[in-house]
Amino acid sequence: MEMFKFNPLLKSILWGGEKIVPFKHLTSDQKQVGESWEISGVKDNESVVSNGEYKGWTLNKLVETLKDKLVGKENYARFGNEFPLLVKFIDAREQLSIQVHPTDEQAQAQGLGRGKTEMWYVMESDADASLRSGLKQQITPEQYKEMVENDTITEALSEYPVKEGDVFFLPAGRIHSIGTGCFLAEIQETSDVTYRIYDFKRQDAEGNYRQLHTKEAAECIDYTVYPDYRTQYEARQNEPVELVSCPYFTTSVYDLTEPMTLDYSDLDSFVIFVGLKGEGEITDAEGNTISFRAGESVLLPATATTVKVSGTVKFLESYV
Repeated sequence: MEMFKFNPLLKSILWGGEKIVPFKHLTSDQKQVGESWEISGVKDNESVVSNGEYKGWTLNKLVETLKDKLVGKENYARFGNEFPLLVKFIDAREQLSIQVHPTDEQAQAQGLGRGKTEMWYVMESDADASLRSGLKQQITPEQYKEMVENDTITEALSEYPVKEGDVFFLPAGRIHSIGTGCFLAEIQETSDVTYRIYDFKRQDAEGNYRQLHTKEAAECIDYTVYPDYRTQYEARQNEPVELVSCPYFTTSVYDLTEPMTLDYSDLDSFVIFVGLKGEGEITDAEGNTISFRAGESVLLPATATTVKVSGTVKFLESYV
């Protein structure tokens, strides 16, 4: 079976910047592009195949038609016709809101579908860029509400200066915020549920404040304080380096300077490649070949047994 690329869904957002369009080698005059949804099965925001026999098909139609051949037997039994991952690039010209996402159980109790566990890989950052992840001090739900009302909630959050290659894992319930000057890749559950806690008194072009979800968030926050929220790993070339492994996805980074064969014969899942740097070519066991480069994402079907990746290329690999 062939491998798939998709047309990106560009999202103009009031905090968005100008990095995504050139990074993805696009010609577009769209401004303040804060997000590019690379591979998405979210309702009304479905990715459309851009190559091959299935060009023009939505991702959900692809899943409905190819079923376990695309996503894997266990994934199809677990998720049905819903593709389980959402991949994005995010460019923060300004600070994003402080927010949290519910667990699957919490989201379903509110009729919101699935919750959101996610991860970030920092691709580029301005000199003074930072982001927030998790609580640095113990607070109660009552103290949380007071701090939001008093505009002091940032004082309770762990803040990290960031650089290229930094990784953060954000299980549902972890309070977080992307800071000014961060350009990153995000891999998450298929969900668009966000509880916005604090938005820095920001107004849109019409002078409106964005809706906050202070009460809903209070019930979802994990109030546990952890010693470190940044993922620690050792960068290496020409071998997989696992970054995150959780019930929702496993993600590794590859930094290749020579050809490498990846064996998926024992994996019952699709695989996503997200191009970070350079360019390469993927050849599967059937002889199908597809090129990819920084800013492009490729979906390999579950029927792929082995693939050879050649070129000088750095990419994320994710599967369920």
